[in-house]
Amino acid sequence: MAFAARVFAALAWLMATPGFVLAQEGADGPYPWQMQSQAPATHVMEYITWFSWYTVVIMSLIVLLVVGLIAWCAWKFNERANPVPSRVTHHTTIEVLWTVLPVLILVAIAIPSFRLLYGQYDPSKLYEDFDPETTPFLNVKVTGVQWSWNVDYSNDEDSARFGVAEPISISMFPIPDDQLGEDQLRNLDVDNPMIVPVDAFVRVQTTGGDVIHAFAVPAFGIKADSVPGRINETYFKAEREGVFYGQCSELCGKDHAFMPLEIQVVSQDRFRAWAQMAATDLPGAYQTLAASNKTDTKATVAAR
Repeated sequence: MAFAARVFAALAWLMATPGFVLAQEGADGPYPWQMQSQAPATHVMEYITWFSWYTVVIMSLIVLLVVGLIAWCAWKFNERANPVPSRVTHHTTIEVLWTVLPVLILVAIAIPSFRLLYGQYDPSKLYEDFDPETTPFLNVKVTGVQWSWNVDYSNDEDSARFGVAEPISISMFPIPDDQLGEDQLRNLDVDNPMIVPVDAFVRVQTTGGDVIHAFAVPAFGIKADSVPGRINETYFKAEREGVFYGQCSELCGKDHAFMPLEIQVVSQDRFRAWAQMAATDLPGAYQTLAASNKTDTKATVAAR
C-alpha cells in the first residue's frame, strides 16, 4: 500500500509540473518533463496521435483481461478449492475464442493503420479537400550533409503559385550557445530556418550529400531517410502558424546530435513577401519576416 501511495503521489506531482501544463496548452517544440508526443500541427500527426492512444487502449484492455483471468484461475482452481485436479485437456469453445479473438484484434488495428500508412504517402487518403489534378504543391528539396541541412526551393509552376518566382537556397546551421536569444532553444534554433506557408501542401524531396541522414519533424508526423544517390519524398500540410523543430534521425557521424531542423509556418501573404525578397536578399528577407512577427506578437499582447 505504501509503495502504491508513492507511485500515485509521483504521478500527481508530474501532472502538476509546468511542463505538463504547457503540454495542455498546445505548446510547440519539446519541453522539460515531456511525456507525450509534441502537439500535432498537421492532420497526419493528429491521426498518428489518435492511433497511438487507440492501440494503447486495446493493449490495456488485453492486459486487464489476462491479469483478470490469471487472478480468477488462481482463486477458482487453487489446490484448496480443488483437491482433485481436473484432467480435461481440450475445450473447443476456449480454443475457438483464443484463435478468433486475436484475429479480430489484429483486424481492428490493421484497418486504421493501413489508412494512416497510405495517407502518409497519398494526401487524398486523409484530406477530403485534396484534388491531385488541381491542388498545387510547394516543392522543396532538402539535402542532409555532415552536419547541416541545405534547402532548395523550386520555382516550378506549382511553387510559383505560392510566390516563388526564382530559386531559393538556404543552409541551416544551429545557433551557437553564446549567441542564443532569450526565446531560442539550444541545439534546435537555426540561423536560416525553412519558411513555409500555412494551409499549403509542401512536397519534400530529400537526399544525402555524403552519408545517410533522416529528415524528421515530430509535430508534422514526418520522417524520411536522406540517402546519397537517391531521392525520397514525403509531404506535409501545416494547419497552424508557428515554429516547429526536428532533427536528423539517422546516425551520421560525430556531429549527428547537432543537425537541428527549424521550420517556421507563416501566413501565405508573409511567405510570398519572404520568397520575393529571399531570391535576391536572403538576410534582409529573414530580418523583415522577424520584424513582422514581432509586430504581430505585440499587437496580440495589446489586444489581450
